[in-house]
Amino acid sequence: MRPIIEFCTNNLHFGTDKIMEELELNLDYDVVEYGCLTNCGQCYMMPYAMVDGEIVSAESAEELLAAIMAKIKEAEAWDELDLD
Repeated sequence: MRPIIEFCTNNLHFGTDKIMEELELNLDYDVVEYGCLTNCGQCYMMPYAMVDGEIVSAESAEELLAAIMAKIKEAEAWDELDLD
């Protein structure tokens, strides 16, 4: 299953715009930017994105990228278990 990674336009000031652009280069991911993801408290406090509908957050944009990749690997591992 292709991961869906969603970003909030209002959160891009944390540097998540660069993370989003980097992830868009990988054609294995569906990267979507929304005007609002209705997580205003989260959005105001720190960088975050949603990966397959689950919030992933971190203290910095660089850490967010690592957290997103970890979440994708976790989902892939579950997918492999389901196929067995």
